[in-house]
Amino acid sequence: MYLCLKLIFLLFMDYIVGCLDSENFVEFKLVKRTQLSHNVASFKFALPTPNSVLGLPIGQHMSCRGKDAAGDEVVKAYTPTTLDSDIGYFELVIKMYPQGRMSHHFRELKEGDYLAVKGPKGRFKYEPGQVRAFGMLAGGTGITPMFQVARAILENPKDKTKISLIYANVTYDDILLKDQLDGLARTYPDQFSVYYVLNQPPESWDGGVGFVSQEMIQAHCPAPAPDVKVLRCGPPPMNKAMAAHLQALGYTPAMQFQF
Repeated sequence: MYLCLKLIFLLFMDYIVGCLDSENFVEFKLVKRTQLSHNVASFKFALPTPNSVLGLPIGQHMSCRGKDAAGDEVVKAYTPTTLDSDIGYFELVIKMYPQGRMSHHFRELKEGDYLAVKGPKGRFKYEPGQVRAFGMLAGGTGITPMFQVARAILENPKDKTKISLIYANVTYDDILLKDQLDGLARTYPDQFSVYYVLNQPPESWDGGVGFVSQEMIQAHCPAPAPDVKVLRCGPPPMNKAMAAHLQALGYTPAMQFQF
């Protein structure tokens, strides 16, 4: 029954008007804040009605506006972990850095407060069947657009696109959305795989160690081909290193996209 309802929703998505405004900021109420670790929290925002959808195309992001510790306005782009099939609300998973200007705003955000959002934004817009397979190279909070795209593909019964994700972090506790990613890997074993890489792994770690290498990409991502695309999202040094690795392995610019 759930899959039938999901399919019906996907078929009618083109006829649904979202709540986002690409020209003006719109405010949404924080209805639930869940602390996931010492510096990561999930923020659930209500849409105007229980049947409303955010209206964010898959693979795109939105600008969030807040105030830093000095009271100055700050705007930063984020990608929700929810889809438009999650009606009535959207969620952001945020890692709050000690010196981050927008991190300060989210640290201070309490249930009942409002967040100003504008969008959609971004050059990437996913369409089912766009490629045969995606490779995904994510670091830290760069997992959020990957998670959004992966969910959209895997929850669409008609979309058979394969996904191979390499997700890099410093420590085990830094891994965001691990339970959800592992759940996708268990539910869709023939379509989705995830390989974790840690710079400072625990003693019993059986994943990758150090930084993402060319050898890891060769082993865990689809080989270069016209119907393959590798998505990248992470800190600037990682993005630069991954671009060099992919070029050396034969992935053309058309086979890559950086969020």
